Amino acid sequence: MQPNALPTHAPVAEDFAAVDRSIQQQLASRVPLVQTIGHYIVESGGKRLRPLLVLLAARALNYDGDRHILLAALIEFMHTSTLLHDDVVDESSLRRGKATANDTWGNAPSVLVGDFLYSRSFQMMVDVGSMEIMAILSAATSTIAEGEVLQLTNIGNADIDEQAYYDTIQGKTAMLFEAASHTGAVLAGATARQAEALKLYGRHLGMAFQLIDDLLDYEGSADAMGKNVGDDLAEGKPTLPLIHAMRVAPEADAQLVRDAIREGGLTHLDEVVGIVQRCGALDYTREQANKCVALALEELEHLSPSPYRDSLALLAHQAVERTS
Repeated sequence: MQPNALPTHAPVAEDFAAVDRSIQQQLASRVPLVQTIGHYIVESGGKRLRPLLVLLAARALNYDGDRHILLAALIEFMHTSTLLHDDVVDESSLRRGKATANDTWGNAPSVLVGDFLYSRSFQMMVDVGSMEIMAILSAATSTIAEGEVLQLTNIGNADIDEQAYYDTIQGKTAMLFEAASHTGAVLAGATARQAEALKLYGRHLGMAFQLIDDLLDYEGSADAMGKNVGDDLAEGKPTLPLIHAMRVAPEADAQLVRDAIREGGLTHLDEVVGIVQRCGALDYTREQANKCVALALEELEHLSPSPYRDSLALLAHQAVERTS
């Protein structure tokens, strides 16, 4: 099913189609490889949740202009550029069931095309014509980069605590969700309270989304997820299922998890999966995601009822119900 045919996308189906057209237009480059890699990554099957948040937030506040199309497209460019860079940093070979760009063309072209998409997003930002939106997005790019670096510095760190983990995912994932819904509100001329509500909605949604992503690394399947199960453990990433397991599992199990994080690789994958399941770490992670969704839904109460608000609520529920 195409993204714009999903129930969450239905109220903004025409807008979403316009975003697709804008993305294709903005990928134009005099360098063929830029276009080739750009098209490959943006057409790789993602649901485009972040641009969807822009559209729904703006429409929920009765926006009737057309600049939300360009804003949604540039948000997707920002996201796509981070994917290209992340896959190089993580040495990933699979994303959304397809070979990654770095696996297909190499690291250098992937990084440089990621740079192009980031740069193009700032050109588009200027065209949106709002200093407030530019301030939000420029601050977000710094926060996202800091989150990525923070995650990198914690690779192999078995001593990280839960709060440090939340700080990391707030930056690397939740920040762009937050910026998407926040800028959509600002573009629509939101009141201060409406803008804050949609900002916080995006933040809580992004946190829930990443929590479930990290959970699925230990209970998903490669076919459903479109990536290699156990990737996080292989990279030595101390995500919440592992952090909770180290805190509550019997000492011998906790030590095995610590060793697996420090060593990286998949040698202990089956044992670690068994531990996180037995000690309730996956249930705990899902519980934290559900708390984030509840907070996101609370923020929507500050918006008037509409099909757009309903879709925002449905997105929050789907964030914790998904299997990929």
